Amino acid sequence: MRPATGEVLHFSEDPTIEVFRPHVAKTAQQATAYVWAVGYDRAPDYWFPRQCPRAMAWVGPSTTPEDRERIIGAGSGSRVHAVEYGWLEAMRSVELYAYRLPADDFVERDAAFVATTEVQPLGPPERVGDLFALHDEAGIQLRVLPLLHDFWAETVTTTLEWSGIRLRNAKP
Repeated sequence: MRPATGEVLHFSEDPTIEVFRPHVAKTAQQATAYVWAVGYDRAPDYWFPRQCPRAMAWVGPSTTPEDRERIIGAGSGSRVHAVEYGWLEAMRSVELYAYRLPADDFVERDAAFVATTEVQPLGPPERVGDLFALHDEAGIQLRVLPLLHDFWAETVTTTLEWSGIRLRNAKP
């Protein structure tokens, strides 16, 4: 589930959104109200239940072969996502939807896209489906770990590119 040319995606467990209105998230570090979306490369970051903590790492232009092998593994693709065992059932059962939004309404900000005005979806939301199959089809390793923070602590010291989402929801 990735956006087509001229689109960005917003993932949600709510299939009834008709208009996206800018808002300031509870965890926001800025006061500006935004509608958030993602492009092709970062869409896999959101193939999870909304509250699921996840740590992700992928090969970037500065990644050393040693870091790639240590974190991702030899011959194991170029990207790995990790979650905790406690989130397996939620990943199996979540009903996740993707909204396709017009890219022209957004500007790129860090690794995301933001809009400061209301945005209407290009059509009805699409059910994302089996999150495990989606990772498999994309060639992304999906690791299930007892503790996410151990993987995260090791990953952020490497030359890999990485992202962590909802880490506050991980086991301490």
